Amino acid sequence: MTAAGVDVVARGASVRGPRGPVFEGVDLDVPAGGLLAVHGPAGSGRTSLLLALAGRMRLSGGAARVGGHVLPAEGRRVRRLVAVARAGPAVALEGRLRVREVMAERCLTSPGVTERRIREAFGRLDIAPRGADLVEDLGPAGGLLLATALALAEQPGALVVDDVDAGLPHDAQPPVWQALDRVRNDGPTVLAGCLQPPPPAPGLTALSLPRRSRDRLPAEEAAVREDADT
Repeated sequence: MTAAGVDVVARGASVRGPRGPVFEGVDLDVPAGGLLAVHGPAGSGRTSLLLALAGRMRLSGGAARVGGHVLPAEGRRVRRLVAVARAGPAVALEGRLRVREVMAERCLTSPGVTERRIREAFGRLDIAPRGADLVEDLGPAGGLLLATALALAEQPGALVVDDVDAGLPHDAQPPVWQALDRVRNDGPTVLAGCLQPPPPAPGLTALSLPRRSRDRLPAEEAAVREDADT
């Protein structure tokens, strides 16, 4: 049995860090059981946005709603509803562990997760890692899907998985996106991060985040920066 997906809505969502905005003014609408693909280069704030939608990073402006719970006020409830498969470097599998070890660890640390649930998740993702395999030997796609299966076994309403296309050649990306599409078709809403957007598909919401750089500054300030650099 799997949990039903939840809707995810944001209006003007922003996070500021010590050096300025991490991301700002984000609006999005993802229906329950949908697939969000937040794409942009390194430094665009996509990982931070995903963690904010998961209730793991506090919004500094705007608001979001995940399954009826409003952020940032109801962050604790959102954290119970959203599982994070991967959002490096904060959330990632230890490559030197074996598959059976990360499975056992998840059963101990996540309430309700059992080996049976994990193996059911393997089936939904069409993977069959051997217990003796090292995580680092599974390759980029295998490691990503293992992390996704472990999070899926928590039966969340929404699932976060970042860096979907990291380390993957172009021709190896479609099977990974197809696996994530199967996850959300009969289960949680999938909130994904990637460098490049996946091909258009029914139920896909694509959101582009630009790199934070001088080309986003007002013209006068950018000119001052250029003079300072010369």
